[in-house]
Amino acid sequence: MKELIEAFPKNIEEAIQIAESSNLKQPQNEIKTIVMCGLGGSGIGAKMVANWLMDEIKFPITLVNDYTLPAFVDENTLVIGSSYSGNTEETTMAIEEAHSKGSHIICICSGGKLESFCSENNYDCIIVPGGNPPRSALAYSVIQLLHIFASLGFVSHDHKTSMLKGGELIVNEKESIHDLAKEMAAHLYNKVGVYYAESKYEGVIVRARQQFNENSKYLGWHHVIPEMNHNELVGWTGGDERFAPIFFNTGDLHPRNYKRFEISQEAVEKKCGKTLLVHAKGDSFIERSVYLINIVDWASYYLCEMNGADIIDIEIIDYLKGELAKF
Repeated sequence: MKELIEAFPKNIEEAIQIAESSNLKQPQNEIKTIVMCGLGGSGIGAKMVANWLMDEIKFPITLVNDYTLPAFVDENTLVIGSSYSGNTEETTMAIEEAHSKGSHIICICSGGKLESFCSENNYDCIIVPGGNPPRSALAYSVIQLLHIFASLGFVSHDHKTSMLKGGELIVNEKESIHDLAKEMAAHLYNKVGVYYAESKYEGVIVRARQQFNENSKYLGWHHVIPEMNHNELVGWTGGDERFAPIFFNTGDLHPRNYKRFEISQEAVEKKCGKTLLVHAKGDSFIERSVYLINIVDWASYYLCEMNGADIIDIEIIDYLKGELAKF
């Protein structure tokens, strides 16, 4: 896993090469809605890309992390299936449903059932390198998603350049990133992690929760500002030093949310004794996201070491799949 985290900048470069060699068919029907299907390490890329493009893309984007599609899906819907293995059962079933509805389908995978399905039905399928944990392949999925939207004329091609700059940023900031990651791991150790950011960075803090779940074998939760001000903030009345909140200050918050952020952190800290404030670096939304993602990846690695856990192990998920196979 250490080598896989270190490879993230190179993954970005390789993913762009894969994207630029992919010639995608244009939809036969006018696209009016977009659905992105995926779960876990394959689905989080869709969440981030939806956040990144929300001020640019002109179509409603819906994320599906389940077996079935919304009723609005039809021949005017672009449906993207992202499954690293190509065998995620929820995603494959959702794509089969999209096929029955006549949607324009594009898939991202390393092979498996999705590749075969696309080949049989003449759908575009972008193949990425396989064989690693899906959570370590984030660069491949987000780059392909950005490429799909740019190739279909929905957004600018500049976002792939922002990813490259993000990769350069984490290489240049390597030493300070490791220092911050160790501080974050120490802050979380033997406590319950809580991750807060502005709503447009929800993809980043969902990724944080997932990385600590899988890499560190560690539970926690996340919420976003301003929504948490209308419910969860009251819950901190019962807060205490069992909890280890982390506030991600991205430097580009809505002016009203800056004040909400400050008040919320102060109120929470009075209950738990200490919070950790992490400041993002980078000149763009994507660069700041990549920077924070890399800090969290390394923090999950260091926390795993502190917990004495096996960072690769997903035995419980393998057990779940085995039991489902009997059903």
